[in-house]
This record gives sequence, C-alpha cells and structure tokens, in this order.
Amino acid sequence: MNIVMLEPLQISNELLSVLTGPLNKAGHVVVPCHKPLSLAEKKERIREADILLIANAPLTGEILQEARQLKYISVAFTGTDHVDKAICAEKGIKISNASGYATKDVAELTVAMMIALLRDVKAADARVRAGGTKGGLMAHRLQGKTVGILGTGAIGLQVARLLTAFGCRVIATSRSQRQEAREMGINYVSLDQLLAQSDILSLHTPLTEQTRHFLNRERIAQMKKGAFLVNCARGQVVDSVALAEALHSGHLAGAALDVFDVEPPIPAEDPLLTAPNTLLTPHIAYFTEESMEDRAAIAFDNIAKFLAGEWVR
Repeated sequence: MNIVMLEPLQISNELLSVLTGPLNKAGHVVVPCHKPLSLAEKKERIREADILLIANAPLTGEILQEARQLKYISVAFTGTDHVDKAICAEKGIKISNASGYATKDVAELTVAMMIALLRDVKAADARVRAGGTKGGLMAHRLQGKTVGILGTGAIGLQVARLLTAFGCRVIATSRSQRQEAREMGINYVSLDQLLAQSDILSLHTPLTEQTRHFLNRERIAQMKKGAFLVNCARGQVVDSVALAEALHSGHLAGAALDVFDVEPPIPAEDPLLTAPNTLLTPHIAYFTEESMEDRAAIAFDNIAKFLAGEWVR
C-alpha cells in the first residue's frame, strides 16, 4: 500500500526511519514529508494514497475530493475536527487519531498558565526589563484556590492531579462523571455552581456543535467576579468577543489562552490582542519534543493495526 505523509511530524529522521522500517519491510511504500506542502502538492500526493498520515493542518474537502483510492487516515493529533469527516464518510474512509499523546504536556502548560496569571509573571518580567521594582505587583498563591474543570477526560483529570498536589480544591462539570475523578477528591457540581464558585476555570472539552461558544456572554457573566480563565482546549469553545468585554470591564481578572478562533497567526483585529491581563501562546500546549515522538509512534502503530485488520477508533 502507498502510505503518504501530508505533513512533517517534527521528529528526527532517525526516529522516522525506525517507525517506517517495519512498513517498508512488509512491502509497503512510505512517502515521507519533510516540509510543509502547498495545496497543489497535497492534492497531487493524495491521489495515489491508500493510507494518509496527517497531523493538525486542516484536511479539507477540496483536498479529499482528489483521493482516488484512500482507505484510511491516521491523524497524529488528539482531535479530528480539522478533517472533513463528511467527505470521509461519503468515500468510506476510516479515521484514527493519536489520543493521549500530549496529555501530560497540555496539563503542565495549563497549570503553568494558572501560576503565571496568579503571580502576574508577564508584568513582572516587563517590570524588570524596564528597570523597575516589585512595587504594586502583589500577587496570589495557587494553593487553596477553587479550580473548576470543565470536562474530566484524560487531560482534565491530569490537570486535577497536578492541582491536588498544589493543595487546590478541585470541582468539575462533565458530560459523564468518572469514579476515578471522585477517588481523586474531585467534586462534581452543576454548571451554574462551577461558574459561580471557581477562582480559576479551566476548559477541557472538545469542539462540537454543542460546545461551540459554550462559554458565551451569559455564562461568562455567571462566573465569579475576579476569576481567571484558562483555555488549552479549543478556541471556539469561548466567545472571544464576550471574553474580551469581561476582561475590559474587570469582571474577569485575567485569561490565559493557547487556542483561538483560528490557528495563529491570529488577525490583528482579534479583540483578545488588546484585552487587558491576558497571557497568549500560539497553540503550543501539545508541542514538546517528547509529545512529538509519542504521537508519531502512536500514528504509525495505528497504521500497522489497520493493515492487520484492526481499526482503532
């Protein structure tokens, strides 16, 4: 089979060789990708592909329509909302993702953002660079804060584990309540209680039609005055205009965001760029050397399983 990569995987050539070796030995052809491809190059590559390997770049219907014999897509990423699943269903193309590869990485940045907000690290750094002192930079500790987690999947639970070590009170709202979470000391509460009680609200929910702009103007207004928001999940779960308004008004004390309505670079007119007390990072929560290696290994393992007749859903 022709196994075609449409994106580089941010791993060394040595590791790529190790991962593709068994497939080559089994008689399959692996077409590597070492640099970002143009739209035309992607269309050309997909035409002869039986199996496709992608990461987090959008795989649009325009590209998928060029597929002639594509049977399977291995996504080296947690989510698959960047893939046109309607076209895949129409063509009978199966999809697997690399769920779990960056759980620790996203959780670590989430907690780092909480600390950065509470200790006003961004302003403190700027103060030193401007020749200033600590005057007026009184901050807050993380210990003892009530942290609300929206979504207790793998990443939400890992964040809770780290927060427990910091001595936080962790509450949560999730579509399904997990015994593992209760055993960790997490208290499940209603959404209204989560919004009203959380000193810090951390989002860990996927993007679906039901969760798009889930945190809207009305729900932001329900949040505790002076609370902080951290979003390392999906940008469109939050109404960015409403969030910017809440930051300007002082209803929220600050927000740390790794995700936005679009992939960075975000437009200059995005209201979050001029909102006060914000910490913005360019979608890096998952992006560590270790996680890139893990996701590549999972993606190629999913391909091997598919070739053996096992579809990892």
